[in-house]
Amino acid sequence: MRRVSVDIGGTFTDCFLVWDDKYVAAKALTTHQNLALGFNASLTQAYGQLGLSLEDVMADVDSVRYATTLGTNALIERRGPVVGLITTAGFESTVPLSRGRGYGEGLSERMRKDLPMAERPEPIVPIPLITGVRERMAQNGEIIMALDEDDLRAQVHRLVDRGAQAFVVSLVNSVVNPAHELRVEEVIREEYPEHMLGSAPILLAHKVVGRKGEYARTSSAILDAFLHKAMYLGLSSLELNLRENGHQRPMQVVHNSGGMAQLNSTDALQTIHSGPVAGIAASEHLAAETDLGNIVCTDMGGTSFDIGLVVEGGIKFYDYNPVIERWMVNIPMVHLVTLGAGGGSIARFDRLRQTVAVGPQSAGSDPGPACYDKGGREASVTDADLLLGYLRTDNYAGGRIVLNEKRAASVIRRTLGEALGTDTIAAAKLVKQRVDNDMANGIAQELRARGYEPSQFTMLAYGGNGALHACGIASAIGITRVLVPPFSSVFSAVGAGNMDQLHIHEKSLYLQIYDSVTRSLLSRFEGFNAIVAELEAKGRADLLRQGFAETDIEHRLEVDMRYGNQLAQTAVVVGRNRIGNSDELLELIDVFGRDYGKRYGEGSQSPEAGIRINTVRVASYVTTPKLRFADILPPEDSLHGAPEAEAVRPCHFVGVEGPIETAFHTLEKLALGAVVTGPAVVISQSTTFLVEPGWRLSVGRYGAGWLQRNEPGSGGAQ
Repeated sequence: MRRVSVDIGGTFTDCFLVWDDKYVAAKALTTHQNLALGFNASLTQAYGQLGLSLEDVMADVDSVRYATTLGTNALIERRGPVVGLITTAGFESTVPLSRGRGYGEGLSERMRKDLPMAERPEPIVPIPLITGVRERMAQNGEIIMALDEDDLRAQVHRLVDRGAQAFVVSLVNSVVNPAHELRVEEVIREEYPEHMLGSAPILLAHKVVGRKGEYARTSSAILDAFLHKAMYLGLSSLELNLRENGHQRPMQVVHNSGGMAQLNSTDALQTIHSGPVAGIAASEHLAAETDLGNIVCTDMGGTSFDIGLVVEGGIKFYDYNPVIERWMVNIPMVHLVTLGAGGGSIARFDRLRQTVAVGPQSAGSDPGPACYDKGGREASVTDADLLLGYLRTDNYAGGRIVLNEKRAASVIRRTLGEALGTDTIAAAKLVKQRVDNDMANGIAQELRARGYEPSQFTMLAYGGNGALHACGIASAIGITRVLVPPFSSVFSAVGAGNMDQLHIHEKSLYLQIYDSVTRSLLSRFEGFNAIVAELEAKGRADLLRQGFAETDIEHRLEVDMRYGNQLAQTAVVVGRNRIGNSDELLELIDVFGRDYGKRYGEGSQSPEAGIRINTVRVASYVTTPKLRFADILPPEDSLHGAPEAEAVRPCHFVGVEGPIETAFHTLEKLALGAVVTGPAVVISQSTTFLVEPGWRLSVGRYGAGWLQRNEPGSGGAQ
C-alpha cells in the first residue's frame, strides 16, 4: 500500500505517507492563500525522511486524499457568489423565518437563552434575492398547479438584474416529484446560456438533499451554492498541483459522512468538517481492531477542539440535521462537537467575571501565537504553555518554528497579568486551567447528554496539542486512562488514509408499517423495495463513474423510524437490503424497539401509537485496504523502569505552588514500553507529551503512548 493523506487545518497542514511497510508523518503551516504550498511543504518533509524524490512519490502512490477546511473558511470569511433563490410562490419567507429559531442555531447554550441580545446570522441570500414562482406539487407528487413558465422567466430576469451569480431552486415537495425543479433549470439555461451569463451554477434542492423539510433542504442547497466556487477553485488547484508533479490518478476528497469520493463526485457541503470526521473514522477503525471499549475522541489542534464518540466496538453517531455555522442543513454527517479551544486560541480578560476566557477566536497560522514572533499581539494557549515551561524554544514542531519566550511573556503580562493584578506565571496558569476545564466540560456535556459517565470511557487524545493537554483535561473530568494514538499529531490525516469510497442517498416517504387502529402490519413491500433499489442504483452509478467494478460495490440500508406522530426519530440499520415478508418486518420493528429503549429508557416504547418509516437511506461503498492499528498499538503494561532524564528544568503546574523540577526526555530515544512518571515532559518531532504530577506514560511505537493516573500507593507524585 502506497498512499498520501492530508488534513488541511486552520493552523497546520498534516501529511501522512504510507510507503509499503513504512509510515511517515509531517506537518507544515497552512498557506490559506494557496493550499498547495502548505501541502507541498508537508509532503516534502515526508518523502525526505524516506530518501525519496517527489517524482517517485507522485508516480507510485495509489491515491492522494484530502480533508480540508476550505468550505469552513469560505463560510467564515463570507467568500462566495451572490446567490438567488427560486421557491414556490407563498413560501418566500421560509428561509428568512428559519423556523423561528434562526437566532439560536449554531450558538452556545448560554447565548441561545439570551433572547434580548439574540441576533440572527447575516443571511447568505438576502430577501431581495428570493423570488417565488407559481407552481404547486402535492405531498404525493401530484401536480396541483402547473409551472407558470412566463412568470418563471420574469422572475429569473429579476434575479439576474439584482446581481445573482448562482441559482438555487427549491420547490415544495420536489423530493417526491422533481419535474418542476428540472424544468426551472432548463428555462434558466434557455434564458441565459453560458455564453451570455457565464458558468453560473444552478443547484436543485432535490439533488442536494433527498429528504423532506423545506427549510433545512433549502438551506443545504444555499450553502452548497455559496461554497461551490471556492471549493471548485481551491480543490481544482490542488488537483492541478498533483498533475504538475506527476500524479495522474484522480484526487480523493474526504466527506463529512465518513467516506470519500473523487472531486467530480463531491458537493461543497460534504467537505465541511471533513478533517475532524477523518479523525473519528481513524478512532472507529482503532476501536474495531482493539479491545478499548468505549472511547471519546478528542482532537486538539491549533484552532479548535473536536469531540466525537465511538462506543460498543465501533458504533458511530450521525447527525441527520446538523448545524453548519449558523444554519441547519439536511445532510447525514458524522456527529461531532467543536469548541473554539486550540493551541492558537486567544486568551483574554473577561471583565464581567474578572477572570480569563479562552477562544473561540484563534491566532491561526498567520500571524499565529505571539511566541511565533510573526506579529501576533494577543495572548494564546501556546504562549501560556511556553511560559509554564512545557515547550522548548528551539525544538518546537521539530525545530521548524523557533519560539520567542520574551514575546510571549510580554503579551500575557500586557493583556492578562495587568488586568488580573497578578504575575505572568499565575496568568499563564489561569489560561491553562481555563482551556482544560472548557474542554473537559464539553466532553462531560456530550457524554452525559447521551446517558454515559466519563469514567466509562477511555479518552483518545490526538492533534498537535492533544498529548500536551490530555492529563489536564482527563483530571478535570475524572477519566483515568488516556491513549495518545500512533501518529497522534496527524491522526486525522491517518483517518483520511483509512476511509472507504462511500456515497449516501436518501429519500423521504410516509410508510405506516404497523397500523395501531387496525392492528395490522404492512403486507405489501414492493413500493419500499423499489425505493431501496432506486437509491442503490444512484450509489452504484456514483461508484461506477469513479472506475470501480460493480462486484466490489456493497450497500447498507438504514431507515428513520418513529412511533406515531412523535418528533423523536431513530435511525435503524436494517440487517438486510430488502424486506420480503412479515417475519423480516417484525425483526426490523424489534431492532427499532431495542434501539429506542436504549436511547430513551426501557419501557418508553409506544407501538400502540403506530410505527412508521419516514426516511430510507442507502450507503453505497467500496472497501479499500487500511492501515492495521492492532499491529502498532503501544503496550499498556509497564515493561521498563523509568529512564534517566536528559535534562531537568522547572515547570509550573495548575494547583501546585511554585515551580517543580521536571524531567525532560526525547521520545525517539525512549525504549518501547518505557515508563515515565510525572512530572515529566516528553518531546517528539511533532508533539509534546506533558505527564502531569500523579500520572505516568507508557511509551509505544510511532509516537503513541498510554497516559494513566497513578493508583494510590503505586509511587510517583500524587
